[in-house]
Amino acid sequence: MTAETESSNIDDSNQEAEPSQLLDYEASEKLPVKKKASCCTGLKVFLAALSFSYFSKTLSGTIMKSSITQIERRFDLPSSTVGFIDGSFEMGNLLVIAFVSYFGAKLHRPKVIAVGCFTMALGSLLTALPHFFMGYYKYETASDTRSSANSTSSMNPCFPHQDLNETFLDTSQSACEKEPSSYMWIYILLGNLLRGIGETPITPLGISYLDDFAKEENVPVYVACLHTIAMMGPMFGFLLGSLCARLYVDVGFVDLGKISITPQDSRWVGAWWLGFLIGGTISFLAAIPFCFLPKSLKRPLKANKDKTSPGLLENAGATKKSLPPAKSKPTKWSTMLKDFCTSLKKILSNRMYVTFLCCSLLQFSSFIGFLTYKPKYMEQQYGQSASKSNFLIGLTTLPPVGIGIFLGGIIMKKYKMSITTATKFAFTMSFFAYSFTLLHFFVGCENQVVAGITASYDGKPIPYHENSVFTDCNSGCKCATNVWDPVCGGNGLTYISACLAGCTISEGHGKNMVFRNCSCLEASSSWSGNNSVTLGQCPKSDDCSMMFIYYTVIQVLSGFCYALGGTPAYLIMYRCVQPELKSLAVGLHTLVMRMLAGIPAPVYFGALIDKTCLKWASTRCGQRGACRLYDTNAFRYVYLGLSAVLRAPSYLLAILFFILVKKNIQNKNSRLAENGGKDDVPMNKEDNCKNSEHLTSPSEAEKESHT
Repeated sequence: MTAETESSNIDDSNQEAEPSQLLDYEASEKLPVKKKASCCTGLKVFLAALSFSYFSKTLSGTIMKSSITQIERRFDLPSSTVGFIDGSFEMGNLLVIAFVSYFGAKLHRPKVIAVGCFTMALGSLLTALPHFFMGYYKYETASDTRSSANSTSSMNPCFPHQDLNETFLDTSQSACEKEPSSYMWIYILLGNLLRGIGETPITPLGISYLDDFAKEENVPVYVACLHTIAMMGPMFGFLLGSLCARLYVDVGFVDLGKISITPQDSRWVGAWWLGFLIGGTISFLAAIPFCFLPKSLKRPLKANKDKTSPGLLENAGATKKSLPPAKSKPTKWSTMLKDFCTSLKKILSNRMYVTFLCCSLLQFSSFIGFLTYKPKYMEQQYGQSASKSNFLIGLTTLPPVGIGIFLGGIIMKKYKMSITTATKFAFTMSFFAYSFTLLHFFVGCENQVVAGITASYDGKPIPYHENSVFTDCNSGCKCATNVWDPVCGGNGLTYISACLAGCTISEGHGKNMVFRNCSCLEASSSWSGNNSVTLGQCPKSDDCSMMFIYYTVIQVLSGFCYALGGTPAYLIMYRCVQPELKSLAVGLHTLVMRMLAGIPAPVYFGALIDKTCLKWASTRCGQRGACRLYDTNAFRYVYLGLSAVLRAPSYLLAILFFILVKKNIQNKNSRLAENGGKDDVPMNKEDNCKNSEHLTSPSEAEKESHT
């Protein structure tokens, strides 16, 4: 009403003494020209603000993904529990997505998005909160309970006169209950849940706002731009995660010279909390522009001709008086709820939309599980540190994906893809990507050679059920079997601890500590060098390093191909439903993805990955902590195999979707034959979608095909 009043005042000032209809008509034709610039300016501001909010939400989400292993180690959690924490983000979406998508479209959409961004910021800050209430991180080690960290004097790691199981573990139940980190991970779960609630309105309300007020031929480009900028979030998120993982968790509070572990160690915990503080600040900044954007913009001139244009009716007093009652009806919640149920029924009766939904569900389940544990896979399979894994994901994998998404939008606009052409293009690119990912099975590395677990003390592979950490060379030592403090021998074998390597002398402190006179190296028939070991696991072989290069190349190719068809596949959903149901369609799609893929996928991926663990850590309360060593072969087949099995059936559903599209178009052509109907319907023509009804509610077309 404010815009209309201002416009009418302009008219009155320009046409004071001209009451004739001709001049009124001329004035009305001038108005769209003035409003067009205002519309474009407002739309561009909204597009910029929405792009930044996309960046902030993907950045925060990626920080969580890049911190999975750090949180797992810091709170001594199995992968399945960490997967549940990661899935709490989807739970937050699940709580409000359907109602935000539908009712939010009837409210002030920019301000609803602003509230969402503020909520995201609060969730990120809550996630980082446990760090400031917990004590310093105490990693398990077989040496810090026996000597001062800065001592340079020689000591005996074998330590035969005391049971280290009792010195390392505090078995007092009261002490366990008072442990400050016992349940602190719940704050991370709640923070992630809150962040999921805040992220909810950004996509459905933002995309529908663009689709309502932008020219239809520009929508694919705008969506491609949004997704391309959104891909910068994960790129910077993984790079930020790499930096945080390189910093020690208690950096600035402890003497790093006394720390005896390195970022390559499976006990290392980086400054995971720092990324969430940065992500929360960016989310807060993203909310500010939306507070000043209008509820609606003027539609493009072409759309105004097809629909009743407020600009052309501004001088008709009767029409202006009739507008307020029409706007007041949707404010009744009972009417809106009844309309919601009717709209939901229309959506669920659309066979094309339901087929697309099931196809997307399988694809998203595979994708979310694969992405959640990708850094862990690179760490365990190729011996990379968490910092380097995050860095390589952000630098090599995500840029090709962003380029692919943007090029997909450009190709779609240039060739003006129809619904069938877009379906074939998206299917082909996705299938090429799937074929590339199958090559991952052939570029894996062998198991880490650990004495007593994957190999004998002579270096020969042994079955896992016959492993034994004790042998003749360390039988005289009183060693803790539940402590993981690995050392690397000159013979290439990794030992669980210096004690189990039979070492009797240690020199130095911190990362420079060296253990000498190790009897298990003397007993090794294949080794004739010195009998000393150093802290940490032995590095992977050179062949494994080459396999990692192949893995990276495959990731680049598959990511680019998959992303190239991503924009057409995403926009297919918008053209499968009636225009007034777009927000609900996107909201329902997001709801199903969160509920049936986003929540359970990290949990069952993590549960299966836990099955491949060979060596678990022990907490100070004697409970099982995080996994320290995995069976890399089993890990590879479980992780890649589950992802491949989930994606395979989705291509059968994609074929079914294509058949349904062709069937509906044939029915439309038969109805429009007398009017010279075309063979297909362009995806950037919304009026054709409404006239043909094939992309909205195919129930009528189905009835005709059965008669």
